[in-house]
Amino acid sequence: MTTHRIVTGHVSALLALPDGLDIAAARAADRSLPGGWRLEAAPGAAGTADIEVIIGAAAVTAGRHTVRVRLPRAAASSDTLAYVTYTALERARQRRRKVTMHGTALHPPGGPAVLLLGAKGAGKTSTALALAARGWLHGGDDLVVLEGTEAGASVWPGKPTAAVRATARPLDPKPQHSLRPFVTGPAPLGRIVRVAVHPELTAASLTPARPLSVNERLRLHENLARYISGLPTPLNGVSGMPYGPVWPLDTPALARWRSHLIATLAASRFDYLHAPDAETAADLLAKETETG
Repeated sequence: MTTHRIVTGHVSALLALPDGLDIAAARAADRSLPGGWRLEAAPGAAGTADIEVIIGAAAVTAGRHTVRVRLPRAAASSDTLAYVTYTALERARQRRRKVTMHGTALHPPGGPAVLLLGAKGAGKTSTALALAARGWLHGGDDLVVLEGTEAGASVWPGKPTAAVRATARPLDPKPQHSLRPFVTGPAPLGRIVRVAVHPELTAASLTPARPLSVNERLRLHENLARYISGLPTPLNGVSGMPYGPVWPLDTPALARWRSHLIATLAASRFDYLHAPDAETAADLLAKETETG
């Protein structure tokens, strides 16, 4: 085994890999993950590895200090290695008060970060692209990293690419596009906006969500826990069977911390944005941010 320093999701940790493993495909997944995915030399690294990858039938064992991942050799030599180790590090990430979220982040000129939430297809990416055209900076699409501190919450740069469907070929896979301009560091969280963009909405509105409903708190709970409540990445590789056990990584201490973070988010500025199209959503949000 060879020990490396892995840097991903804005944390670094020790990763033990089988000698001679081909990691070229994993390195190519760098821009598909918040904070990238890269390995650095760790000569003479002391201490127990945070993640240990071995070759064998797919399995995960979460010990007190180390997450041990067993992968078939073909999967360990594919981009599955990057996605699995990123998720396996979520426990270490949350111990350092950071959490991976499903959301999109934007930074208005001279202002704190805005976090867009919403279900898949709600219009987060299209609204973000429209806001970037109005001078806002991208902070991550689909995946972002949120940090909870005693002073509040901060948004770290998320995934720097976005999957944008070609309107002329709606059935084709969505190609990935680099997001520019993109932020280079964290920023305080200024507000949260749950987005719903749909052509059947006849009018645009931006209304306060506070006090948060029970359903909204449950949505936040699911969002903050989804990358630690289980490891759903297919360990046989994306070309293998698309099913398998879900191995939990969570601990009671981390669950308590996430509850504190939800309370912080509930106390933040939180709005619901409804609009018939992304341009209207961006106009409303940009105007309201400038004036208020």
